[in-house]
Amino acid sequence: MLMTKMIVTPIEESDYNELLRQAVAVIDQARASIALHVNSTISAAHWNLGQLLHERKLESKHGSGVVNRLSSDLKQRFPEMGVSPRNLWDMKRFYLRYVNADENLRQAVAVLPWGHNLLILNKDLSDDQALFYAIEVLSKGWSRDMLLHAVKGDYYSNLMSTPQSNNFNKTLSAPVADYANEVFRSRYNLGFLGAREPMKELKLEHRLVKKITRFIMELGKGFTFIGNQHILPFNGKDYKVDMLFFHRGLHRMIAIDLKVGEFKPEYVGKMNFYLTLLDRTEKAPDEEASIGLILCAEKDHLDVQVALQDVNKPIGVAEYQYLLPKEQILQIVSSELKKSV
Repeated sequence: MLMTKMIVTPIEESDYNELLRQAVAVIDQARASIALHVNSTISAAHWNLGQLLHERKLESKHGSGVVNRLSSDLKQRFPEMGVSPRNLWDMKRFYLRYVNADENLRQAVAVLPWGHNLLILNKDLSDDQALFYAIEVLSKGWSRDMLLHAVKGDYYSNLMSTPQSNNFNKTLSAPVADYANEVFRSRYNLGFLGAREPMKELKLEHRLVKKITRFIMELGKGFTFIGNQHILPFNGKDYKVDMLFFHRGLHRMIAIDLKVGEFKPEYVGKMNFYLTLLDRTEKAPDEEASIGLILCAEKDHLDVQVALQDVNKPIGVAEYQYLLPKEQILQIVSSELKKSV
């Protein structure tokens, strides 16, 4: 068996020992507090090791021997830690990528799992894109696969290019409208449901209820789930709201109507009716007027604007999308078909 000869770049033994000592010190310091701050501590170690390689002016062409030797020695001391030569070079890239970045971006990536950071690093994203995806991971608990699907599907551009479709500025006071526009988004990612094919509305609702914690994370902070198929009795009839939430910050109920197809203007009239019943029959005296969200597979912003033009209840319309690859969807559909046989 042929062995690959390791190329060692000439370096004074004392200089190398000092380099090794500093690298060991970085990892020892990280390990001391790893139980309290796992991701941030590991990222700090990666950052400091990357900075160390940069300050030592080690480059892949001329410093590979030194880094290979460093990797070998660090592995002996920290066999459970990923300190391969490739990982060490990635740490240097990580440091160089963010050393001059905005503080908000540095703070966000500092607490991401290393695998997520490598994915973002390898996708050559802008600072705004990197910050957006980092916040999505942190606030919604995205796995690395979900992050990968989001980046590949250009979730950032799609979301940024989709205008907010609501009448909040007309139906709410200015401060509340601004806050509501921060709370509600123009598009939601339901990739955690494990499907992309169109589903019946009740099936979609049941899947969301089963994974209500993930759905609330996607909606954002402040939401409390009240129930699904919430009954509103009126005039001898029962009307049902698909999903009902309460938002602590807005201090009002949030009614969500799920639609598996594209937006239709008549959905606004139905939601307006639900909000009227909620405010008339269930709103507490100290609560504010309810808000409605129509969640559909597709919407045309101009159609929504016209439909909301003369409506005096606060209503928003948003799209949802799935981020699973076609191959995985086919597997899910096949599995569902087998279960039904």
